[in-house]
Amino acid sequence: MIGLGTVVNVGAVLAGALVGRFAGHRIPERLKAGLMTALGLATVPIGLSYGLQTKQPLILVVSLVVGYVIGGALGIERRLEGFGDRMQARFAGKTDGSFTEGFVAASLLFCVGAMAVMGSIQDGLGQTPTFLYTKALLDGVAAIALASSLGIGVAFSVIPVMVYQGAITVAASWVEPWLTDVAVREMSAAGGMLIFAIGLDLLGIKRVPVGDFLPAIGVALALALIFVG
Repeated sequence: MIGLGTVVNVGAVLAGALVGRFAGHRIPERLKAGLMTALGLATVPIGLSYGLQTKQPLILVVSLVVGYVIGGALGIERRLEGFGDRMQARFAGKTDGSFTEGFVAASLLFCVGAMAVMGSIQDGLGQTPTFLYTKALLDGVAAIALASSLGIGVAFSVIPVMVYQGAITVAASWVEPWLTDVAVREMSAAGGMLIFAIGLDLLGIKRVPVGDFLPAIGVALALALIFVG
């Protein structure tokens, strides 16, 4: 069934987030902090592994710079935080931790990466979405760790996951010719650096406005298609 991969992925994230949110009080604070550190330590090398795959460093640099300029002008980070704040206000009294931080961090972590793109294409073309099934397992575990510390905002990350992966799935037959190996590699490299930035945030090293860097992924795709092919 076309779309099943995204359904499974969304279900895993939602289940993991709910487990982390409602069973989180049973987890000692020291263990929660340890889980967040472990997730941060795992996220940093995952992001770097994608970022270091680039064969065109100049594309990576330009995409991050131009992407940030575009994202800053559009106020993406501010809008994401505003959405999170509105959701937190709506669910006031039912949330723990930072709703907005959980929503933003989880949304970016679950949406960025080659598995989301290639898995959604598999799904849209009627193939077995093995990438999304694997991603669902990883995302579900990460959701437990995130939600146990950052609260129910993590569960709302299923909205951008559904929109992003669902859009690629629906458009799979059209976008597939554009997603050459080079394009996916450079796009994933830019996305990997955003994941790396999330890892820095989870480790408490530096807070990066990752939302404003999101256009870098599209810029990297366009530059790769134009200058490399």
